Amino acid sequence: MVSSQPRKQRKSRYQAPLHKRHKLLGAMLSPELAEKHGIKSIPVRTGDTVKVLRGDHKGKEGKVAKVNLTKMTITVDGVSVTKSDGTEVPRPVQPSNVMITKLELKDEKRLGD
Repeated sequence: MVSSQPRKQRKSRYQAPLHKRHKLLGAMLSPELAEKHGIKSIPVRTGDTVKVLRGDHKGKEGKVAKVNLTKMTITVDGVSVTKSDGTEVPRPVQPSNVMITKLELKDEKRLGD
């Protein structure tokens, strides 16, 4: 049985092995995709097109450039911040704050496990 205590929930997330962290990096699907595939959310993968729903970059859309399983974040093309020396660096985004608008379907197994 899984505990309902928040501290144990957080502990299990932070100590989860990488192959289980992938499932924790889920994002909601757009209404069109949700209706088409019959599911509401799916783990984010590199190559998916997402729209940022929360934060300073709200409304921006881009492809997922990188999925960081250790920090449990994703980087999206077009979502960056300018450092004080003028260089642009990608801004990590939580996957729960994005909506998948286009799936990268290299294999159909992704949708129906």
